[in-house]
Parts: sequence; structure tokens; C-alpha cells
Amino acid sequence: MSRATSVGDQLEAPARTIYLNQPHLNKFRDNQISTAKYSVLTFLPRFLYEQIRRAANAFFLFIALLQQIPDVSPTGRYTTLVPLIIILTIAGIKEIVEDFVSFLLRNGMWHTIMWKEVAVGDIVKVINGQYLPADMALLSSSEPQAMCYVETANLDGETNLKIRQGLSHTADMQTREVLMKLSGTIECEGPNRHLYDFTGNLHVDGKSPVPLGPDQILLRGTQLRNTQWVFGIVVYTGHDTKLMQNSTKAPLKRSNVEKVTNVQILVLFGILLVMALVSSVGALYWNGSQGGKNWYIKKMDTTSDNFGYNLLTFIILYNNLIPISLLVTLEVVKYTQALFINWDTDMYYLGNDTPAMARTSNLNEELGQVKYLFSDKTGTLTCNIMNFKKCSIAGVTYGHFPELTREPSSDDFCRMPPTPSDSCDFDDPRLLKNIEDHHPTAPCIQEFLTLLAVCHTVVPEKDGENIIYQASSPDEAALVKGARKLGFVFTARTPYSVIIEAVSDKPGHLFAFSVFDLWNTQNHDPPLLFQATRAAITQHCTDLGNLLGKENDVALIIDGHTLKYALSFEVRRSFLDLALSCKAVICCRVSPLQKSEIVDVVKKRVKAITLAIGDGANDVGMIQTAHVGVGISGNEGMQATNNSDYAIAQFSYLEKLLLVHGAWSYNRVTKCILYCFYKNVVLYIIELWFAFVNGFSGQILFERWCIGLYNVIFTALPPFTLGIFERSCTQESMLRFPQLYKITQNAEGFNTKVFWGHCINALVHSLILFWFPMKALEHDTALASGHATDYLFVGNIVYTYVVVTVCLKAGLETTAWTKFSHLAVWGSMLIWLVFFGVYSTIWPTIPIAPDMKGQATMVLSSAHFWLGLFLVPTACLMEDVAWRAAQHTCKKTLLEEVQELETKARVMGKAMLRDSNGKRWVVTGRVCGEHRSSQPFSLPFLPSFLFLVSDGYAFSQEEHGAVTQEEIVRAYDTTKKKSRKK
Repeated sequence: MSRATSVGDQLEAPARTIYLNQPHLNKFRDNQISTAKYSVLTFLPRFLYEQIRRAANAFFLFIALLQQIPDVSPTGRYTTLVPLIIILTIAGIKEIVEDFVSFLLRNGMWHTIMWKEVAVGDIVKVINGQYLPADMALLSSSEPQAMCYVETANLDGETNLKIRQGLSHTADMQTREVLMKLSGTIECEGPNRHLYDFTGNLHVDGKSPVPLGPDQILLRGTQLRNTQWVFGIVVYTGHDTKLMQNSTKAPLKRSNVEKVTNVQILVLFGILLVMALVSSVGALYWNGSQGGKNWYIKKMDTTSDNFGYNLLTFIILYNNLIPISLLVTLEVVKYTQALFINWDTDMYYLGNDTPAMARTSNLNEELGQVKYLFSDKTGTLTCNIMNFKKCSIAGVTYGHFPELTREPSSDDFCRMPPTPSDSCDFDDPRLLKNIEDHHPTAPCIQEFLTLLAVCHTVVPEKDGENIIYQASSPDEAALVKGARKLGFVFTARTPYSVIIEAVSDKPGHLFAFSVFDLWNTQNHDPPLLFQATRAAITQHCTDLGNLLGKENDVALIIDGHTLKYALSFEVRRSFLDLALSCKAVICCRVSPLQKSEIVDVVKKRVKAITLAIGDGANDVGMIQTAHVGVGISGNEGMQATNNSDYAIAQFSYLEKLLLVHGAWSYNRVTKCILYCFYKNVVLYIIELWFAFVNGFSGQILFERWCIGLYNVIFTALPPFTLGIFERSCTQESMLRFPQLYKITQNAEGFNTKVFWGHCINALVHSLILFWFPMKALEHDTALASGHATDYLFVGNIVYTYVVVTVCLKAGLETTAWTKFSHLAVWGSMLIWLVFFGVYSTIWPTIPIAPDMKGQATMVLSSAHFWLGLFLVPTACLMEDVAWRAAQHTCKKTLLEEVQELETKARVMGKAMLRDSNGKRWVVTGRVCGEHRSSQPFSLPFLPSFLFLVSDGYAFSQEEHGAVTQEEIVRAYDTTKKKSRKK
């Protein structure tokens, strides 16, 4: 994706010669394609590369290597390596499971044909409803003049059928014997990504060469429709097909929060090196100044030769400033968040029994920061269903569509049927009654219905008593079926007539007649849209522009052919500036690669989080290119879903996915990260303060196992509760006030300023937690029991204060208290006290930690400890409380107002709020139980929901068609039996 379209066009493969029925002469790529993220050979290197890209993993790998140097590590050789291996193993198992599930889903799509066995030069037969296994040159078909219908939704997103036609020279090759005798070559251009271009020549032995063009090419991924069978010669296979040429390699996605965290870890590592350097210099200075006074200081300790060893010792001593448990904590937190998405019944679609599915858990927080949304239209924004509902004849409107009389909402998407039934929901008895009663408009009604039944390219097929209409576009099918329901039944077609059965002047009687008229559009002006339709289109563009926050009234519409030049190097910047300045940009008839390029250009230019959503295989490229890819389980298969990061069944579910799950996940992940760094800085920076007391000897203040279990047990629960159960507001408030999304969208909760604010706060807390007890116990030489105090006595007191403080800090960070929050905060303190009491009594029964013998009794019997247990944590947290109170008093945010609203609604039953737009909301206690507001949203990234899915029209196959409409209607004679040759 780093190459421009224009450059990619210049890198064309050489032309190829294909030998017919001579496979041993065709040496080209096979047709096997794997869309799995990993393979057996690539898993280990690619997985390790993905993991080492995380700064924390790279840092701890470095520390693990340092610990292998003899006599350097004060904490042992394997205290970092073993946890790192466990973390990588857990992550690896998760990746294998997720990728294997995806692989099975993909393979489940194409189970009727062994596509991998298809080779260039083979003659392949495809029957109706099957997907083309490779790019093929059409030879013959079951339809007249070697025509066939194909649906290219997987390539360009269009569901209206397109016509392809084989050469007249090969149209009669319809038997196995004739095809097996076919001998010759095809000379054609090399593999390229141009969907609508093809140049080649067919050389049949003994005959003159004939040209091949795009009208004779059937592309891999297209579906054969309304055609019993086709025969074709394979010209491109595997990665040479135009579908794969337009595909992009699945990237290794990382969230923006993870990238920011990596940068801060690198900066923190730099600070760690400075701390180690200062401590090493301090050790050199102290040993030099005290070496002559103290006999136990070796001479080598006072020389610069020992400086390097001291530096490595302090690096290992301070390495826990960066929490090694952060990554495994985030893995569990994000996985649980993904389960919440999967379990959300509000995003479960009963129509096709499809729940929402988080196919990856690594990008949950990215859903809360989306600023640019790229959406496919057909099947995504619209249901791609054409129903005959209403008509206007001679100024009289027939049909009832009550939805037109009210303001539509996004719920209309869910109410529409997932698949068309009879394409006709018309129900108005007045129309037929006016015909029966000889209403003055009766002739107009009959003429209108006659035109509906006659003016089209639909081909009828009889299945017993039923008539099946084979239409190239859903609008034609809807109109013909609408006419049938009203008594004008299209029954047959010949090259010179269209046969219908229509209502006669006498009720209950039918008469048959033949109608044919050669119409000439050159003598008529193009039909005009109704004023209401034009106003609706204008309103749609205006709404979309307002949502994008643009101040002009300019909309840009560009097609794929023009876009190829607009994305060239010379004008790419100008085109992007123009597009970003418009209220709305619509790109039509673009290739999958162009979709991907558009997303890539915007992503690199604006440096904002992008989301792409689609439902077809042609959307896979942009889904993979965007920061977040969302697939819709639609009628176009599962390719988009299988290549997406998140899958939903309806476009309207995107609202909750972003506003609720995205915002919640962002808040939870960022709070979890900030808290993990906070609690580690609080404890391990104390080792630096202690170094100033112990002469920079590298001695640790706390017992070794207590240090190791700090993140694993004693403070392990609060990060999980913050990352799993925390929420700033209820989901009802998040949906009612979408302005809250801007908080996460603008990264107000996690950035460089916020990160270092928490680190500085932790630094201040560590100063209080160490120096207050140190100074209070400075002159205590013995306890009442006669035991002398030592460094470990002070260390256990400080450690207890640290555990209490960081647990209470988690309580301050908690907005939504649950039983799990209480268990995490108070339970963590209790776990440490119980462990402390047991651990100080197990020696010599269990021969570990002899220095801890009797420490619990000494600490708990000290009056200084109990006084400090109240004063020291209070002194730390009073700073936080005062800061928040000042912020809340001086500058109350919308979030705080909404939180107050929720509290008042629960307690008082009624509350008032003024949102960010100045609108006043008077809400009763029911607000927290209502699902959503009927007010339209005004977020800059959301598409407009103010249109009905029934609005719009489908393009005819006439554009870029291989066969004109006149040729189509003249080619068929449905009164005769169709050829069954095979």
C-alpha cells in the first residue's frame, strides 16, 4: 500500500501464452490460496516479531539476558525469563486459536469444488449459483449467443447482474467431445489488477485469431446467476487472478494506545538508565569516600573497574519500574472485553441468528477513538432490497408506506427484511377498484401497469405452474413482480414480442395479447427525478456534511476510472485536500484496491483513527488497511467477516459497538495501563530512595519474595477490575449523549501528559511512603519486647503502607463500584496481611526467608505502625482528592454532569442537564432504564441515519455492458425449450 496507483499500473507482468488442453506446457502459479495469518513455517518468526515489537517485551528480554551474567543480578537469573516465557506462551496459544478458527471459516465457504486443482489452460464447467474458481475466458453457455449473467459483488460490491458473452466462434462448443478436441493458444496480457480491462487473442488451430476483451472474461469470485452452465478456459489462477491482485496482505495491527504505551516505555527505560547511572556514580563516590574508614569495603569497589558491574546491577534492580505483568493483564482484560461484545444481546440479529463477534481482542480500545469512517454502500448502508410499495398514476398516489410520514431512525435498518420475499409490498385495493369502476384514470392505470410488465429485460422461466423471473437488477424484478400482483402477469418473451396476461375491462376476466415496440431514447429527454426524491438526496448529503463538521456545502463524487488518476503522485495531495474539505465524498465503481488505497491515503495524511466497514469480498482490502475493520454478515458471503477485526449483522449495531463498547474499552484499558505503571513506580522507586540510605550498595529494602509477588498476588486484582468492570457512564447515557465519545476520540484519558502526570503522582507518593516512616523510626533503637529494628522491619512497614495506598488509589479511580471492585480493593489488603502473618512464622518449618522470622509480630506490635497506617496513606491520597475536587469545582466537564445526572436520577427520580450543545434535558429516573433517545446524533464520524433503506435505485447493466438491452430481448424465446447440451 505504500505504492501509488499510478506506479502500480506501470509494474505490469509480461504477457503470457496459454496452451489449450496441454497442461504440461503451461507453467504458471497454481490455484491454491491461503488466507490464514500464520502457517506452520511462518508462525514462530512472525509471532515473535509481533511480540518483540512491543517495547515491554523487548525490554524484559533484554533484562532476562542481563540476568544471565554471573554475579550481576541481585534478584536471580530466572526471575524475568520465566514470567516472560509464560506470557509469550499464553499469547501464542491465543493467536493460534484465533487464526485456526478464521481458517476454518474461510475454507467453509468453498466446499463444492477443489479449486486448488484448477490450472491455467484447463476447460472448466461452472453451474448456476457457483463461484468462479479462477479467471476464465468464456467459451459457451446454456443461454442464447453464449451469454451468461454474473454477479460481481465480491469484486466491486454491485449486486445487479452483469452480462458476459462468449465469442461466436466458440458459442457452439457445448459438448465434452468438442471441447476435448479444442486445440490452440491464448495470447493475453500478464496478470494485473484492472477489473474492467483485458486484452488477448484466441488462436484456434486451423482458424484465424479472434480478439478477446473484458466482455469474454469471467473473474474469480464472481457468481454465475440465471445461467444453467458455462464452459471457460482458465487464464489466471491463484494469486495471478484479478481478485487476488486487488487484495492486500493482512497487516499486523496495533492500537494507538499500545503505540503510545510503547513510546512511554522507551522513555521510562531511558529514565531507568539515568537512575542506574546515578546510582552507579553514587556507589563509586560513596565507596571511595568511605573505603578508608570501613574495613569491609574492598579496594576493587572503589575503582572504576567495578562501575560497569554496578550499572548492570542497578538496571536489574530498577527494571520493575516497567510492569512485567502489564501485558498478560491486558491480554486477559481485552479478551474479557471481547466476550462482552460477543455476549451483547442488543447486537444479536434474530433474522439470521447472528451475534456480534470480536475476531480480535487487540483493538478494543481503538473502537473508542474512531474519527473517520469508510463504509461500503450496497448491503452495508442499505439492505439492497427493492420492494414495490407505492406508485403515482395520473396524480393519484397508491400504496401505504407509513414510515414516510414520520422521521426515520436507525431502527429502520433492523425492521427491514433481511432478504426479499416477493419484492412487492404493495397493498392498496383502490387501484384495481378504479379499473373496475371505470374511473377517469383507469386507462392511465392500465397503461402504467402494462409498461411495468413490458419495458424490461427480465427473462421468465416456468417451474410447473410458477413463473420465476430472472432479472439483471433488483429494481426490474420488483417492478415486474409488482405488476404481476396487480394482475398484469409477464409470462413469456420471444425475439419480437412480450406476452402478458392482463386485467380486462370486465372484472374477473383476463385476455392475452402480444406487445412489442422498438423504443428510441434519442428522441426523448432523460427522465427527471421526483422533486421529493431530489430533496431527500439533498437532505442526505447535508446531514452527512453536518456530521463531518464541514462548513461548506460541497460534495465530491468520483468514479473509479477518474480516481485512478486522482491518486497518482502528481495530484494525490491536491485530491486529498479537496476531499477532506468537502462535506461528503462518494466514490463509486471503484476496485477493491482503490478502496484500500483511499483508506491508506487518509490514514497517513490525517493521522487519525480510521474504521472501514463492508459486507463483501471487495471490501476486504479497506477493512484490512483501516485501523479497525468491521465486517457485516450479509448476503455477499463471509469474506468481509472472515477478514475483519469485528463482525456485526447490521450496520445499526455499529452505533453501540463504538459509543458503548469502544468508549468503555478505551477507558478500561487506559485506566488499567495507568494504574499498573502507577503502582510499580510507587513501590520500585523506593529502592532508589533507599539507595541514598544504604550507600548505593544495591541492597533491596523489601524481602525478595514479597517483591516478586507484588504484581502477581498482592496488587493483581485491582487492574483486572478496572479493566473489566469499570465504566464512566451507563450504556444508556453513552447512547443518549454521544458527545461523550469525543472524550475517548480525542484521547483525553491517555496521552503523554496524562501518563507522566500519573508517574509524577506516583513519585510523590513514593517519597511520602518511604521518608515518613524512615524519619519516624530513625531514632527507635529497640521495641518494647527488646528486639532491635533493622532495615527489613522498616521495609515491611513501608511495604504494607504501599499495598494499602495503591489499593485505595484503585478505589479512587473506580467510578462504577461492583462486588468485584470491593473484593479487589479490600481483598488485596487482606491477602497481604494474611500472607505477612503466615510468612513470618513458617521458618524453620519451611526453610525459606529466615530474615522474616517474627517480623509480623514486631510490626503489628509497633504503635508507630498503626499510627502511620492511617496517616501515611491518607497523606498520599489527600493530594489526589484535593486535585479532583478543584477540577470538579472550577471546570465541570460534560462527563461529570452526566455522572451527576445518573446519581440524581437514581436518588431523587428527576434531574436536569444541559448538554455540550446548550440543550436542556429534564430527565426522570427512567432515563437509566430507557434504551436510547430518538434524537439524531451529531458526531463528526457517524453516517446519517436520516434516510430510509428503501430509497434509491439500481444502475442498469447497460453501462459497460457486453450486450445491449435490445440484443438481450431479441435473443430470448422463452416459448421454446432451452438447450440442455453439456
